[in-house]
Amino acid sequence: METPPSRRGFLTVAAATGALAALPAFTATAAPRRPTEAPAPDPRHQLWWRAPADEHSMIERGLPVGNGRLGALASNDPGRELLLVTDATMWTGGPNDTLDSDGQFPYGRADFGSLTLLARLTVDLPDHDLGAVTGYRRTLDLAQGVVTTSYVRSGVTYQRQLFASRPDDAIVLHFTQQGGGRHTGTVTLEGTHGEKNTSATSFAGTFANGVRYGAAITAYGSGGTVRVTGTHVSFSNCRELTVVVSGGTDYAPDAAAHYRDPSLDPEALARAKVRAAAGHAADTLLRTHVADHQALYERFDIRLGTSTAQQRALDTWERISARALDDAPDPELEAAYLQFGRYLMISGSRGSLPMGLQGLWLDGNDPDWMGDYHTDINIQMNYWLADRVGLPSCFDAFTDYCVAQLPSWTDLTRRLFDDPRNRYRNSSGKNAGWTVAISTNPFGGGGWWWHPAGNAWLCNSLWEHYEFTASRAHLKKIYPLLKGACEFWEARLLTHTLPDSGREVLIADSDWSPEQGPLDAKGITYAQELIWALFGNYRTAAAELGRDADHARTIGTLRDRLYLPAVSPKTGRLEEWMSPDDLGETTHRHLSPLIGLFPGDRIRPDGSTPAALVDGATALLTARGMNSFGWANAWRALCWARLKDAGKAYQLIVNNLRPSSGGSNGTAPNLFDIYEVDKGRGIFQIDANFGTPAAVAEMLLYSRPGHLELLPALPDAWADSGSLTGAGARGGFVVDLRWQDGKPTEVRIRSVGGTMTSVGYAGTSRTVRLKPGESVTLKDLAR
Repeated sequence: METPPSRRGFLTVAAATGALAALPAFTATAAPRRPTEAPAPDPRHQLWWRAPADEHSMIERGLPVGNGRLGALASNDPGRELLLVTDATMWTGGPNDTLDSDGQFPYGRADFGSLTLLARLTVDLPDHDLGAVTGYRRTLDLAQGVVTTSYVRSGVTYQRQLFASRPDDAIVLHFTQQGGGRHTGTVTLEGTHGEKNTSATSFAGTFANGVRYGAAITAYGSGGTVRVTGTHVSFSNCRELTVVVSGGTDYAPDAAAHYRDPSLDPEALARAKVRAAAGHAADTLLRTHVADHQALYERFDIRLGTSTAQQRALDTWERISARALDDAPDPELEAAYLQFGRYLMISGSRGSLPMGLQGLWLDGNDPDWMGDYHTDINIQMNYWLADRVGLPSCFDAFTDYCVAQLPSWTDLTRRLFDDPRNRYRNSSGKNAGWTVAISTNPFGGGGWWWHPAGNAWLCNSLWEHYEFTASRAHLKKIYPLLKGACEFWEARLLTHTLPDSGREVLIADSDWSPEQGPLDAKGITYAQELIWALFGNYRTAAAELGRDADHARTIGTLRDRLYLPAVSPKTGRLEEWMSPDDLGETTHRHLSPLIGLFPGDRIRPDGSTPAALVDGATALLTARGMNSFGWANAWRALCWARLKDAGKAYQLIVNNLRPSSGGSNGTAPNLFDIYEVDKGRGIFQIDANFGTPAAVAEMLLYSRPGHLELLPALPDAWADSGSLTGAGARGGFVVDLRWQDGKPTEVRIRSVGGTMTSVGYAGTSRTVRLKPGESVTLKDLAR
């Protein structure tokens, strides 16, 4: 047997072939463009509250800001502003390239690692305690990416603005007043890992894995004094005060360099960034940030109807509570919930690592499941939203992560997948390509069980981005991932004879249908559907790029021989395993056997799929129920949207909007989705904050290459009138859509690479042909 290359040797070769991303996330940046005017705020894009968060409620009440890499949760307390700051690369752990006696990867904070906080920043104003102020209000402006806090004390109106600037790569707090007031207090920057500050304005540290990190602040004011006093920065009698914080790590997406850039000094770079930002007035920093944020935010808009004056008079938490109590639609709130998901995407996924289970927002150093990248639904769901709502560039962090990890994933597969302790090792004795574990970290490491079909799901997600954008550059970037995943399955598929017909088919070797039932069943529906889609996508990619024609034909032949799941004659439901019996929980949270319905679309209720298969999928979805965790409800809503059941899809969205109480499943006051992991203990898990808005978009516009369908699952609550602007559509199009009385009145289709598509509504269809960059407007579609 040929000796596989060593880990270091393989990674070095991979780097030489250009398989890796080149730039670290925290690096020097060019001077940004400085706009001279700021746009006026729009109340339609504002969320607001009457009370701040505190030290113990940050995950439920803290407001998130982020620049795509650097993020923070803010308390907005008048007397003690607290920012919990993190960087997307602030990870402990390492390669984690061993298996335990059960064949699992270690999965702890010391070995696998965890996302952690970078810093705590507090601004204390001792005479501004919450009890001493009136008229308190804080607002999150989704369109501008700014948190504003205002209150009155002793007849003076105080205001502070908080934003995370991508152009200046820093978080900015700006304190102002109207009426002759002054600001006096202290600013304190602290690490969260036992660091000893060498200065009141910066600190540095090094994890056990060798990752170096650092953070720095600066503060400047007008009309008073600002100076360093011991471990604090003190300010006294300032009319205005500006605090700037930045920081990061020396992480680099380069497997051959062990995912670090040794030339980078994070503390020094953080100091340089805050000094550079402090060279500009706070208003200038704000205008620069808003222009950058709106360049993405304004690419999409949605209107679902008009809320009542009574609903508009409520603050955001009161509206969430009233929506659940009255069961009356609040269309502007429901549209704002989608826009909040877009806000989180812009804030959490630009130029660094992708978002894991909690995105950039933590309230401590021990997030559940390490805040990691789960590959059996969660990271995929995090990115279902981006292309549908005008944020394709935010998807790039996901792509770049997979590209950068590929050398490590390939090395890990070659060295450990055949390990006799691995219950999922190939029965064929062959080993090729790459796959992943259920959990992955940024250092090429795996956690928990191997997840053989995870490679196909990651690839299919990357492929779908190509379907939306028609970007050949993206296709070239992901092609090695697709090819390597196909090579893995070439080595893994088994020949199986169907007992009823005697026909020979190909099935996946032993696997686990996430996360239930037999641990090692062959031919599970989840794997069969993913492999079928992967093989088709690879074959198309090879043809598009003019590569590997012989290999693509081989993969196509294997695809034709794949076993495709059947409907159980016992239950009438689509089988999850190659058995007529249900071998797991009927109401399980995962919809793994329905992956061919969504996000795949092999199962379609349009007459192209056998009715019995659609009925079987519908029966399975019905049996799974309507009341689960937030992310599970979001997936259910997307599946019901694909089945054109507007009522059930909408009810699941409403279920996710119900207020969380005592840790129950639902929405927190700050709109974060809460996942009840144990009775009375809820945690923040971000995937539902993306999956639920994705379901809203899917209810209004379905797309696949060659076909668009308008309003496939429009609920009565949104039927009166509405619009969708800048929605992405598979096939390479962007769509603007208006409707009235439940029927589309106008649709504008613009090509971003697509050339032909049919446009359907209620059984009618028109064909549109365009060149890239061209657009066409269709009216009277309901006739």
